[in-house]
Amino acid sequence: MRASWDLVLEKVINHQDHEALIDLFELLLTEEERSAIAGRLKVFQALLIGEMSQRQIAAEFEISIATITRCSNYLKHMPEPQRDRIKALIL
Repeated sequence: MRASWDLVLEKVINHQDHEALIDLFELLLTEEERSAIAGRLKVFQALLIGEMSQRQIAAEFEISIATITRCSNYLKHMPEPQRDRIKALIL
């Protein structure tokens, strides 16, 4: 049976208990993976706000230019309705 990302999302969405979610993510993700996700979130937020250059974002959050470029390219190719939903979700 192939793993389903939808199942992971369902488990996250159905939990209201903050501590339980921390436990779940500590179970599912290594510290390095959690750190990478948190870093990507900061990059996407900074890019959507648009007040910092990619180099400033890299220096501020200690994230590689390659990661920032990938995030930027993803946003550039995202359909506008999806981009608006993402903005509402993370800003």
